[in-house]
This record gives sequence, structure tokens and C-alpha cells, in this order.
Amino acid sequence: MPDNPPVHYPDYNPTLASPPLSDAELAALDGLLDQLASRPASGDTMNVEMLDGYLTALLLAPTPVHQVPAAQWLPGIWGGDPAGAAADGPAAHAPFSSGKQKKQAVVTILRHLHAIDNALRQQPERWEPVFSVAESQGREWADAEDWCIGFLQATAMDVDAWGARFDDPRLGPLLLPIGLLGGDESQLSEADRERLADASQRDTLSRQVPDAVMALAALRA
Repeated sequence: MPDNPPVHYPDYNPTLASPPLSDAELAALDGLLDQLASRPASGDTMNVEMLDGYLTALLLAPTPVHQVPAAQWLPGIWGGDPAGAAADGPAAHAPFSSGKQKKQAVVTILRHLHAIDNALRQQPERWEPVFSVAESQGREWADAEDWCIGFLQATAMDVDAWGARFDDPRLGPLLLPIGLLGGDESQLSEADRERLADASQRDTLSRQVPDAVMALAALRA
């Protein structure tokens, strides 16, 4: 038996009743993630838009999230758990201030995951991603970059299976906006970089993202 057993996390169970987060609770989760990102012990903590994209991709993955141990995907939200920390020791909670705060964050994240899952399964027309929206020139401009970054972080957990989807002649074009908005800019062509620098083009790409999500949701049994 190892000296420092890994931290245990509750796995996602889609059959459990779980109320969706209120707007205030979602804002509080966003604030907590911002706090974690500012702490010295934090790794690459997601913001709430990245989290929303990450959870959505986990639900739509070839191997759905309820079949994956939570320890494989939950810690990535706050940049990973400290290496070698005892499961019951104070270092295991970093970057959280306490085990209670960490537990509450996990419960809240699982509730948000459940809400996305229910919406995509039962009322896809009411599903709404958490995108950045700015008002300018008398209209709203959507920017899904952070959401797409989170989505792609989830796809990196199963590169081969997701690669087949990005290469699929039907799904690939639908997934292209996610790859453009959330991918490594250094790997893009000059034309694509110029495209992303244009707010109108970025808005158009962002508003195309739900089409990919709906197509992926239709693949689920």
C-alpha cells in the first residue's frame, strides 16, 4: 500500500437527482475559480467558461464521463493535485484553503455537470453554453475562446478517439470553429489568425459552436 494514497473523489452518477446551479451559485463558482488561480499553490486553474466547455466535452466524449473515474478529470479543473500529498493531509487540499472548501467545489462542479447533461439529453433547445459576451456598437458580440480551450482540454484525454471525430467528413467541419477558437494560435495559418483578430469573424465562429455540440449530442444513446 502506498504511503500517500490518492485523494478520493465521488464519480459522476447521472441517475442521481441534482438541482442545477442558480445564477448566483454559478457566479460564486466563477469567483472561487478566480481565487484559486491567484493562489501560489495553484496550477492552471480554469475559469467558469473553460469549465463549462470542459464538462460539455467530457459528457460528449466517445467514452462518457460517467464511465471515467473522477480522479482522472476533476483535479485538472484546478491545475491538478499536489504530488505526493497525503489524502488526509493539509497539502492535499491545495490550492483550496480547506478540505471543506474543496468538497463544496467538487459538489458544485458535479451539479453543473449534471445540469449540462440533463439539458443536452432532455431539452437540447434550452441548453446554453457559458460564453463571454460583450456589448459594442449596439449589439452583442460572442467570444467562445475560453469555452473552446476547456473543450479541447477534455479532448486531449482521449486523443485518438476525438481525432477520429475531428477527421470525420461530417463532424469535422462542425468542430472546426472549436479548433480555431481554442487551439494553439501558433499552429494556425496567417489567414486564420487574421480571421480570429476580427471581432465579427470571432462572433460568427462562436455562434457556430452549438451546432457541433448538437451534432455530438445526437450521437449519444
